[in-house]
Amino acid sequence: MPQEVKQISPPRDCTFSESDWSILSRQWFPIAVATDVTNRPVPARLLDVDLVIFRSAGRIVVARDLCPHRGMRLSCGWVDQAQIICPYHGLHFNGDGQCTSIPSNPSVRLSARLSLTVLPSVDRYGLVWCTLAGEAELLPSFEAWKDSNFQQIVCDPMDIGSSSGRQLEGFLDVAHFAWAHTGTFGDRANPVVPDYIVESTEEGLRVVYVSNVSNYGADQYDRAPIGFEWKRTFQVFPPFSASLVVDYPDNKQLWILNSASPVSARRTRLFCPVARNFDLDIPVQAVREWNTRVFDEDRVLVENQKPEDLPLDSGLEISIPADRTSVAYRRLLKRMGLSLVYAG
Repeated sequence: MPQEVKQISPPRDCTFSESDWSILSRQWFPIAVATDVTNRPVPARLLDVDLVIFRSAGRIVVARDLCPHRGMRLSCGWVDQAQIICPYHGLHFNGDGQCTSIPSNPSVRLSARLSLTVLPSVDRYGLVWCTLAGEAELLPSFEAWKDSNFQQIVCDPMDIGSSSGRQLEGFLDVAHFAWAHTGTFGDRANPVVPDYIVESTEEGLRVVYVSNVSNYGADQYDRAPIGFEWKRTFQVFPPFSASLVVDYPDNKQLWILNSASPVSARRTRLFCPVARNFDLDIPVQAVREWNTRVFDEDRVLVENQKPEDLPLDSGLEISIPADRTSVAYRRLLKRMGLSLVYAG
């Protein structure tokens, strides 16, 4: 680990309010699929801060995408012998962020100041997570990822032109099934939302929703017994992650982790690991394609909501009984001290 943790301030073109950025910078977010980090640097952006991800001696390193010499993007460089190399002047940096070589001045004493801002990071659920200013790992729980009875799949990330709060709220919304997902599992002839309860937990919220809305596609409705009640259990991990466990017939389960990573106040990169203990003969790519179809139906709607920010003031939008989860989620964010008002 680096000897000294450098502090990161909001960037000059920050789209978040200073208060929101300060709160969010202490949280952990996914920024890349771990298997995408191979022998080349990978660029990423979180909370308007440009980052670079690379492998050094087998471990994943996340740092500011900025060479301290002349401000070059290190993601434009390359990795050699476990070190990332700046493409401008060839400076070498190891996995701790320390400069190990200045090719133009090979005999000069290497200053400790000539080092990268390396951030705390972890590889979990097939994703690279990091925090800009936090310390202890604050990641959502997702138990099925370590269960040998389940198949674990990392679905393709999706870029969304809206805020992470809007995206996460849409994932939690049970009233939109019949209207948004007619191309996948929704049925406009079945729009009624049965009553349900939202519970507070130490991590956030827990919601158990039972209905007769199938989780199979329209061409597979007959796979569930007549009269089967579908149980969907949501857990919310603020600010922008939630899991969903769908109980299928015969003790089968589908687990979905929805983690919305705030690229900026109005740009989101969605990461979605899933796990299941059934249909293991179906190709993994088919699962990824189905997942993309479902989330793309959501994306189209979220990108057309106004304002793009998630209103935390209860007077700005009118709620209905089916919105219990949404109302509780907004209150949770407000208690965190967030405003989510766009500043850029």
